[in-house]
Amino acid sequence: MFTTTRTKKAIVGLALVAVIVGCMSAQQHHLRRHHITFVIFEVLHFLLYVALPVTVLVINVVLIREVRRAANNAAANLGLQQHHQSTSSNSAVPTVMLITTSLVYVLLLEAVSITSLIVNFLTSSVFLRKFLLIVDTLSRNVFA
Repeated sequence: MFTTTRTKKAIVGLALVAVIVGCMSAQQHHLRRHHITFVIFEVLHFLLYVALPVTVLVINVVLIREVRRAANNAAANLGLQQHHQSTSSNSAVPTVMLITTSLVYVLLLEAVSITSLIVNFLTSSVFLRKFLLIVDTLSRNVFA
């Protein structure tokens, strides 16, 4: 599914998109005068803060699956039995940490982004604005 080269290209591409969108959003106060630029920034915001975290989570899950498969194949090729492997207990902690970090990244960024899109385009309820403020503050403190 993913080769090493394809994974490297995907990560570099995602990083470039993130840098480009970050530079554009830094100058958005100059460009928000027109409705079309507002819509373009919201679409880019959705791509950066909703699609990108999900992509990172999928890449991490695929990475974990491939590493475990390679470890099992290496052990089988060496003639080792499953209960003699010490890598299974050592690789459990980094696996849990990687998945937990990815899930926190996805949940915090998507909660902020989806609430922001709802507040900007659908409704401007006081409850959603307060929820957005709380989740945004939590997200900024976690990623600081």
